[in-house]
Amino acid sequence: MLILAVDTTTPSGSVALLEDETLLGEANVASAATHSARLLRSVDFLVGAHGRDVRDIDAFAVAAGPGSFTGIRIGLGAVKALAFASGKPVAPVSTLLALATKLSSDGARLVAPLLDAKKGEIYAALFEAGRSGLAELIPQGAYGPDAFFARLPARRVIAFAGSGLAMYRAKLLPYVRDKARFPQRSAFIAAEVGRIGRGVILEGKGVGAADLEPIYFRRSQAEETCRS
Repeated sequence: MLILAVDTTTPSGSVALLEDETLLGEANVASAATHSARLLRSVDFLVGAHGRDVRDIDAFAVAAGPGSFTGIRIGLGAVKALAFASGKPVAPVSTLLALATKLSSDGARLVAPLLDAKKGEIYAALFEAGRSGLAELIPQGAYGPDAFFARLPARRVIAFAGSGLAMYRAKLLPYVRDKARFPQRSAFIAAEVGRIGRGVILEGKGVGAADLEPIYFRRSQAEETCRS
């Protein structure tokens, strides 16, 4: 199964091409401002570099959120267009789950992805790695940092990663003290999105282009303005 995976939910955007679980290539750019300008060029480059055509893609996977509202719209819009033209299924994947999957690949048992949600909040969750994959111990959602950190187990080692650390690492440390770990991993997650997406497709849970929806945990600024 040839899978094209896309993530534009964070500044560390990426596109990956996978054959089954094997990563064939990944294009990474850490600049949210260029997502719309470079996304389709990255897709063309990756597919062409392997002597393939977009028509050869069997399924698509996309990070559907949470994250930047603009980034989510760019990624979903591009994948919707490609899936609509080809009639191939799409696997929407949680950005938090993809980041947690990358964290757990180093062997960490408890992993907590933290994304800066702006407005003094984080998108976060706590996952535990087991034989059957990652299980949510604290559900994915938008949290006040203190409210989320207070729910973390204080006596277990936890690996953290994500854009939320830049804003809230100092606030986190009093809650977890010496149990916090900060693995040095890149923030690019398209490969993880693709591998998770493959599982979604194999389970028959892929969706058509018309049914692809973002994963939001709160309303966008535009929606809040319209409601006020």
